[in-house]
Amino acid sequence: MADVFSQLYIQTVFAVNKRQALIHPTWEEKLNAYITGIVENKGHKLLAIGGMPDHIHLFIGLKPAEALSDLVREVKKASNTYINENQFTPFTFDWQSGYGAFSYSRSHMDAVCKYILNQKNHHKKKTFEQEFRKMLVDFEIEIGKKQLFDFFIPD
Repeated sequence: MADVFSQLYIQTVFAVNKRQALIHPTWEEKLNAYITGIVENKGHKLLAIGGMPDHIHLFIGLKPAEALSDLVREVKKASNTYINENQFTPFTFDWQSGYGAFSYSRSHMDAVCKYILNQKNHHKKKTFEQEFRKMLVDFEIEIGKKQLFDFFIPD
């Protein structure tokens, strides 16, 4: 075959380091626009972005020319720098090292986009940990001995 034909829809989810609620509504939209630019400048399509003060969801139409891990690493690295250089928070901002990645078929696109865009209402009923654990169960992903989250423990 001469060209690449693909249809890869991936939801990624990652949390602020130590699950701190550092993403403030006053700059969340700027962060989302910045991340959208990173994803789209790398040739992917950002279908939806949304989250809460302690985590973010991205729904991406992924080009197969780049590994998802490389894209997520670039999004995290660049957005860390963007947040810290713009001093959006008085605290040092960093994402946790891990992430979740879940694939969907085209028939699920609308539902996943609505789910991501409705995170604020969704989390009135479920915590992030409950949500993430349910995703792992729904996708039959074993946690095993993997560390699920790092939590902030105040002094």
